[in-house]
Amino acid sequence: MTSGLPLFFVITVTAIKQGYEDWIRHKADNAINQCPVHVIQHGKVVRKQSQKLRVGDIVQVKEDETFPCDLILLSTSREDGTCFVTTASLDGESSHKTYYAVQDTKAFNTAEEVDTLHATIECEQPQPDLYKFVGRINIYLDRDEPIARPLGSENLLLRGATLKNTEYIHAVAIYTGMETKMALNYQSKSQKRSAVEKSMNAYLIVYLCILISKALINTLLKYVWQADANRDEPWYNQKTETERQRHVLIRAFTDFLAYMVLFNYIIPVSMYVTVEMQKFLGSYFILWDDDMFDEELGERPLVNTSDLNEELGQVEYVFTDKTGTLTENNMELRECCVDGHVYVPHAICNGQILPGAAEMDMIDSSPGVDGKEREELFFRALCLCHTVQVKEEETVDGIKRGIHQGKSTSFYISSSPDEVALVEGMKRLGFTYLRLKDSHMEILNRDDEMERFELLEVLNFDSVRRRMSVIVRSSSGEYYLFCKGADSSIFPRVVSGKVEQVRARVEHNAVEGLRTLCVAYKKLTHEEYEKTCRLLNSAKLALQDRDKKLAEAYDVIEKDFILLGATAVEDRLQDKAADTIESLHKAGMKVWVLTGDKMETAAATCYASKLFHRNTQILELTTKRTEEQSLHDVLFDLSRTVLRHHGSMTRDTFSGLSGDCQDYGLIIDGATLSAVLKPTQDGNNGGNYKEIFLEICRNCSAVLCCRMAPLQKAQIVKMIKASKEHPITLAIGDGANDVSMILEAHVGIGIMGKEGRQAARNSDYAITKFKHLKKMLLVHGHYYYIRIAELVQYFFYKNVCFIFPQFLYQFFCGFSQQPLYDTAYLTLYNISFTSLPILLYSLMEQHINMDILKRDPSLYRDIAKNSLLRWSTFIYWTFLGVFDAMVFFFGAFFLFDNTTFTSNGQMFGNWTFGTLVFTILVFTVTLKLALDTHYWTWINHFVIWGSLLFYVIFSLLWGGIIWPFLNYQRMYYVFMQMLSSGPAWLSIILLIIVSLLPDVVKKVLCRALWPTTTERIQRMRADRIFERVETNIHDSLLDGVQNTTEA
Repeated sequence: MTSGLPLFFVITVTAIKQGYEDWIRHKADNAINQCPVHVIQHGKVVRKQSQKLRVGDIVQVKEDETFPCDLILLSTSREDGTCFVTTASLDGESSHKTYYAVQDTKAFNTAEEVDTLHATIECEQPQPDLYKFVGRINIYLDRDEPIARPLGSENLLLRGATLKNTEYIHAVAIYTGMETKMALNYQSKSQKRSAVEKSMNAYLIVYLCILISKALINTLLKYVWQADANRDEPWYNQKTETERQRHVLIRAFTDFLAYMVLFNYIIPVSMYVTVEMQKFLGSYFILWDDDMFDEELGERPLVNTSDLNEELGQVEYVFTDKTGTLTENNMELRECCVDGHVYVPHAICNGQILPGAAEMDMIDSSPGVDGKEREELFFRALCLCHTVQVKEEETVDGIKRGIHQGKSTSFYISSSPDEVALVEGMKRLGFTYLRLKDSHMEILNRDDEMERFELLEVLNFDSVRRRMSVIVRSSSGEYYLFCKGADSSIFPRVVSGKVEQVRARVEHNAVEGLRTLCVAYKKLTHEEYEKTCRLLNSAKLALQDRDKKLAEAYDVIEKDFILLGATAVEDRLQDKAADTIESLHKAGMKVWVLTGDKMETAAATCYASKLFHRNTQILELTTKRTEEQSLHDVLFDLSRTVLRHHGSMTRDTFSGLSGDCQDYGLIIDGATLSAVLKPTQDGNNGGNYKEIFLEICRNCSAVLCCRMAPLQKAQIVKMIKASKEHPITLAIGDGANDVSMILEAHVGIGIMGKEGRQAARNSDYAITKFKHLKKMLLVHGHYYYIRIAELVQYFFYKNVCFIFPQFLYQFFCGFSQQPLYDTAYLTLYNISFTSLPILLYSLMEQHINMDILKRDPSLYRDIAKNSLLRWSTFIYWTFLGVFDAMVFFFGAFFLFDNTTFTSNGQMFGNWTFGTLVFTILVFTVTLKLALDTHYWTWINHFVIWGSLLFYVIFSLLWGGIIWPFLNYQRMYYVFMQMLSSGPAWLSIILLIIVSLLPDVVKKVLCRALWPTTTERIQRMRADRIFERVETNIHDSLLDGVQNTTEA
């Protein structure tokens, strides 16, 4: 009963929590599954539940409704067969994306017309990739041979997305239920466990071994004791006949189990409930932190999991994205370079170059007639080569947009902020993109003349090609292919143009930290265009390896360009980003920047954010260098460079927690990283590339990884996690491309930024700005760790104090399994008497003021490497518990030996002895926690002294009343009788002091001889308070003397 009640309490609390969460999920599932859907059957629109949808059903969806399954778009209320969709619930992108109906079905607008459609769809098996779909639709239009049309991701409407600014659509269900792409992405995240939790489990195994050892020792000694016939069956405790006939092994096993039950309290089962409550309630301190509230967004931090709170205080490596994380992701076109002539949009007003703009723009020289044509062609290229949508004045997501000074204007929407910045920059330079209407793109030139270009093909951007292209036909019938992309993907495909001048400008802007794009074009003849169309259609219709065939087609089409120029877009550094990185470095963390940007742009951002300093020696491990030398030689050169100063390759500076950090910075690109991580055929030279790379990184204060694919970001985090030191890693980012590294790291933090909310949704914590990371780690993380570390050690300590006297008592009761404590005390010790003070301590303790923690990041080093839960600390707490338990037991035993204590000469019995030991125990462990408390509030006083008062009142009631529901009354008047004895009071006070004295002496000596940084600051603060009090007393005395003299 006494063992089962605490366990039952723990299981009940956990079951209630899990059951409530399951019930909430069940309600949410029912709400989705029973949602009404409009389906076309026999030419009519009927309603059915979404869970009854089947593949092949034609669904009608109206504006602002959510798609119930994955659908192929057949027709829309718009004449051009397009619809607008937001996918915020899928990838966090709140911008409106354009989707296209199948060309041969977009005319089927009514339910009757759609019902007459005969077609078959061939597609790939369900895949979790949200951005990939390969299929083909065969449409039968009164002919034997069907018309085949390709289906891609632009035709696929995903379950969970929402229809916007389109009255209605008709679409056919292609994947339903758990086969939808959203459902396939429901894969459970890998379980993340904190270092504290791992230490708890290791300690628990140790205590389980101690429990088994105690039971074995007592079982063995019992049979040694009973070997004497006189001791085996004393007259007052003779065995029954059944017990005598039982086999000795069965009796020994039964006794062993009895001892396991008797001593099982050494396992702190209730600790797990307390830890769960501490984590859950403690997470609200992040949610309530006003310093981390973003007034601009009106958002507070999010805690998606509270299981990793203390891990925020153990971070050794920080992996951060650049765009939108370190920078604002608020793009603005700074300049254009056309054939070496530089244009700054800010010097342009209403499409007219201001007087003296040549000097303001730093335009090198007049472009001339040919240059003028190239300039306008460059501006047209940027007005045409994009996927920007134009919106007139309307309500979008409840917000009215497009009104300027009372007039209706247009505004641009795109999934890429870069594209909006470029199109808006062109508008300031005199070329305004108006709209896409009937497959024609309309632009307004500087002369306010509208130009129309028919949009024939769009070669969408992808992270492998790093470019996008469009094929358009002008009103005069000329075919153009415009392309924009990264310089590394454009320059190799250029055959003419002022490459060197543009390249120099691109490199100059990249060093300044600007995001650069190059623009090129080529004219196509009608025959070339026809050939291009056939090539693209052949690739689009392929059901197998469509992506590969499209990539090959793009590679053939996108070449032999004429370079027009380049653009430079500024993405400003976030507020206090540099200060945050500097603080993280001082706290002993290593910061790595993982970005897809080019090296020069990323390096400039690293200098601006103080990741690199001007005296930092930059080590490059890039494709450019490995082309000049072999990878093997480059790695060993870099290794020799860093080790020349450090002296030894085995030096443990991996965690960055050594104060002797060297100022080296490493830059590596994605291609070289792939080569470093790639397993080699021969295990001779290449086998240790990874180890050499890690050794170089150990000795660098910062690392920049550029041109990184999302998967490579996760690979880097995984590589550092798996290294021999197993450091704690944190990844922070704001985009969908950062999700992989956020999930891989020990702690993942998402930023609620402009690239959507997918990173925030997949993270453990979400913040609005990078600067909030400083307080989250240095303050909240620090507090969480020291609180839970004390909680864990204290729980094991107080359970040793509790159960070791029970173990000792068996030596004095003939190993009869007689309990030392009453049943009520056994049950309530962990549940009531000692649980609340440590829970409150673990929520409110502040050993140092939070302003000092922010001001002095080096304090973070004191708790690094799980320092408060090391084995040496654990052994100290355990031995302290054993010492205190021996003081309780033997102190009470020897003080009471052969002595009468009551006024009538009665001797104390075994229950009085047990109650005395238990009283000393409760007061000692509670006062031990009081001595460890640095931050006192009225709540602490109330809980600590209130817990002791509750124990006294409970004992008086428990022993002062004859309880009718109990079949025994052994505790009646025991507590009152004990308190009526003067020697008992003296014993309680004396033994409490003796128990607490060693820990106090140890702390005094350690603080005096080997103080930590934290203890030095605590002492300085105490000295300042003492000086202030002394000054006030001195001033008061002087005032009193003066007043006396005057009198």
